[in-house]
Amino acid sequence: ASGGNALTIRYTRGGKEATTTLTPLPDGQGGFKTGLYVRDSGAGIGTVTFFVPGNGAFAGLGHGICDVDTGELMPLHRGNVSEVTISGVNRGVAGTPGELRGYFGTGKCGTLLGNTACGVYGLYRSLPEGLPRDAYPIATRQDLKEGAAQVLCTLSSNERKRYDIRISAINPTSKTNKGFTVTVIDPDLIAKTGGIVQGMSGSPIIQDG
Repeated sequence: ASGGNALTIRYTRGGKEATTTLTPLPDGQGGFKTGLYVRDSGAGIGTVTFFVPGNGAFAGLGHGICDVDTGELMPLHRGNVSEVTISGVNRGVAGTPGELRGYFGTGKCGTLLGNTACGVYGLYRSLPEGLPRDAYPIATRQDLKEGAAQVLCTLSSNERKRYDIRISAINPTSKTNKGFTVTVIDPDLIAKTGGIVQGMSGSPIIQDG
């Protein structure tokens, strides 16, 4: 009814009242409409960082799942975990991050319970086949040091391998999920990915065992 003229909207969010301007857009039929943009689901490939054999708990990614348009952490109502077969790699180049390509298995092997700034976590219903059984002590921030380390990740061969990296710029007092810099120095990994691509987030970093 506004004929396309801007409207002043008063709303309440988080217990606080505010105002904004809303301009209806043509609906293609001679009228005007307003609407909501809703993102109600998402899917992607991510790497599990660790799991607990005794109860099937796991965590992965090392960063939260954020809305692609706003960058804000997405609230998670529920989620399923599926096995993935990596079928290829889109190599990253300057300005384009690249990504792992793959396809999901038909079954659901776990449930996502939370999405936080430091990653996702959940429970396996049944542990996927081929999970490594090598147990590593978890390093504290005081154990971390600048220098050589390795990253453990799965690429298009679906073979889990170690690749050489270098750790630098450690910030032991960081309150965020960014506390140091990782530089890929392994020529094999650089040839395959260009460095670090989407889907590798959460890959375990191993230093001095």
